[in-house]
Amino acid sequence: MTLSALFENWRREAQEPFAGWNFSHLAGRMIEDQPPWDYMARAAALMDQAESVLDIDTGGGEKLLELREHWPNQVIVTEGYPPNITLAQQQLGPLGVLVVPMESTDFTLMPFRDQVFDLVLNRHGAFHAAECFRILKPGGTLLTKQVHGLWAQDLLAVFGATSQWPDSTPTKYTNYLQAAGFELVDVQDWQGGLRFMDVGAIVYYLKAVPWLVPGFTVEQYSAQLAGLQARLDAGESLTFEARTYLIEARKPA
Repeated sequence: MTLSALFENWRREAQEPFAGWNFSHLAGRMIEDQPPWDYMARAAALMDQAESVLDIDTGGGEKLLELREHWPNQVIVTEGYPPNITLAQQQLGPLGVLVVPMESTDFTLMPFRDQVFDLVLNRHGAFHAAECFRILKPGGTLLTKQVHGLWAQDLLAVFGATSQWPDSTPTKYTNYLQAAGFELVDVQDWQGGLRFMDVGAIVYYLKAVPWLVPGFTVEQYSAQLAGLQARLDAGESLTFEARTYLIEARKPA
């Protein structure tokens, strides 16, 4: 395929729709090594013991829906990205889930009473440790899976970008959690590979996650994309550094 034809394909990739946190378009084209721990399995086990759960930054509710058979009596979610709020309301609302529009940060106050949840889940979202402590019942659990602040730094470097949240590390959040009064149950930091089978998959990924390379367009970064294609044509694997971490913390009973 000529470079001109490749660029046309990449432009089409940039126009492909993306909703919620659904990367099914990249099935078989973006391959991420898996950590030794399983966030979803742990979340399911904790849900089975809970009567009420809050899922912070649920996206479109995709991952929560995968846990449907484990839902307790009360399920509430928050989401701050307007397109995802609408999607979450459409997908979760009919199932009796309250969707609370709220942008989460490390210091966002949450609109919930004290000690109302048995479990707080957070997958890839910011959270206020002291607020999570406040809204959890005694003995309640916070389970979070986070993207490390240095996620795919080598991919970002190709485009001259750097992480916007380099301090998003296990140490940062465990310090916040312990200061809030939590007991740490499990902390795991993992590093592996994120492999793209074609350059178009990278284009789609960077458009779907716009904060990685702000302002990314095929036209603006044509030289970098052509360089990646040359690496692929030379037999090089387009594999970059993936880093995530898991924290489970408990409020003393």
